[in-house]
Amino acid sequence: MARTATLSEPSLNELERLVQMRRRELNLLIKKRAKIEKKVRALDERIRLIGGPGATKRGGRAKNELNLVDAIEGVLRSAGKPLGVGEIMQKVVASGYRSSSANFRGIVNQTLIKDQQFHGVSRGIYGLKRQK
Repeated sequence: MARTATLSEPSLNELERLVQMRRRELNLLIKKRAKIEKKVRALDERIRLIGGPGATKRGGRAKNELNLVDAIEGVLRSAGKPLGVGEIMQKVVASGYRSSSANFRGIVNQTLIKDQQFHGVSRGIYGLKRQK
């Protein structure tokens, strides 16, 4: 038995027309979103260029010539004696090492604890294990 359309069910033509309308609307929204995204990217770039808030959030890792271990090693080698974590941190930053970390001292401390070329002389004081 063939089913006939009743008043409450839309016909196949009506359904196809609704699908086409939705596709057109979707395409328009996608184009509109692309234009807005392009404007947002341009604004983000302008903000980044003037160093505004969030300027370092995307791709914001600082680029350093030396890694942290090498920077700490250089500081301890030039000092010629063991130093405290705070002093090491200050000298690493003074040497030009950049970090966006809110807890850079903690990172320096963990590096001193974990890396094999450093040893703890006493609490919070670290030196090089061997002079090269």
